[in-house]
Amino acid sequence: MLLWRGLRDRSYWHNFSERFGFGARLAPYGVWLHAVSVGEVQACAPLVSALYQRHPGLALTVTTFTPTGAARARALFGNLAQVRYIPFDLPGAARRFLARVQPRLAVIFETELWPNLYRECGRRRVPLVLASARISARSVGRYQRLGALFRDTLSQAVVVAAQAEGDAERFRALGAAATSTHVTGNLKFDFEVPPDIAQRGARLRAQYAPERALWVAGSTHGGGEEQALLEAHRQVRSVHPEALLVLAPRHPQRFAEVAALLHQGHMSFVRRSQGAAPAAQRCEVLLLDSLGELLDFYAAADVAFVGGSLVPVGGHNLLEAAALGVPILTGPDNSNSEEILRLLVACGAAQVVQDAAELGARVSTLLANPEARVRIGAQGRASVDSNRGALGKLLGLIEPLLAEREAPRAP
Repeated sequence: MLLWRGLRDRSYWHNFSERFGFGARLAPYGVWLHAVSVGEVQACAPLVSALYQRHPGLALTVTTFTPTGAARARALFGNLAQVRYIPFDLPGAARRFLARVQPRLAVIFETELWPNLYRECGRRRVPLVLASARISARSVGRYQRLGALFRDTLSQAVVVAAQAEGDAERFRALGAAATSTHVTGNLKFDFEVPPDIAQRGARLRAQYAPERALWVAGSTHGGGEEQALLEAHRQVRSVHPEALLVLAPRHPQRFAEVAALLHQGHMSFVRRSQGAAPAAQRCEVLLLDSLGELLDFYAAADVAFVGGSLVPVGGHNLLEAAALGVPILTGPDNSNSEEILRLLVACGAAQVVQDAAELGARVSTLLANPEARVRIGAQGRASVDSNRGALGKLLGLIEPLLAEREAPRAP
């Protein structure tokens, strides 16, 4: 699959031997953290920073599965952590990987259950912590059908730090020990927005929409979602003729495909990679074909739509826009973050829309009502602030394990 993807995106071929457990040997007896892709990498950033500050000199290794996740990790962590790909879940690959990393503790984020890798950690007596662990009601049935395989897998985990009580119950049902399963909350609430994010957003607003409305559709997917967004934008422009849509596809390999879709839909657009050309202030759509800038554009926006939710993907991170005080719209499929969505909807910071027509109508209404936008944005920011604290609880579970397995002293 990855070789095939590499025909379109050569980054999938980079460091390919790491996917079979090969690669340079790293400083031993550190902490290995696994975050599958961009969202999880972003979520693990507070923990990486806290471990670096509390344990200077402790080697940190971050693994990921996707090239975009690896690129984001390198950009976020710089020299704080070594970044490499997690190996395929094959017995030999798992052995080679752990022989090269030699961690004293493994921290796995969210829903990553790999039987061979977990078993090898157990064989080497490497404690496992499942951080911000979650599992949907829809997924638990599939795991249960595999019976003993996942009971044995979860028996290797020393600690399950679940996002919510429902997640904890589902992990217990799959075989996690009740005494080592805890509810610590979602680490994504503990991320810190850059201190200069307001200024960065203001600069983008001045470049692209100094005197017109701007809304962002972030982490979008194909399969009909982007077509629905363009249909909604046509409806928005019938009410706000100068409005600009910033369209940010989730996967970089789809940038050209989305550009072709805009051509076919006869939408005037500019690609972000082409810079802030004068035409950008007159176009209908700005295609965000760059990495690491979505947060900055959320800071520039009047309204944010979070993608992967009008199609059966499960939705993406709602908290970034909420922390920036931007009103949030999302589609009906948010199985990846059901608890977060319920929280934001309950406090009035987010609203679910079912289709393009409802999305267009809701965006149009919000753009016409700046007072409502300020009120809704403040509710979202307050909700994020009041739910912080997962990092402290997680560190409370990790620190004793690190103390139990102190690095051996040199003779």
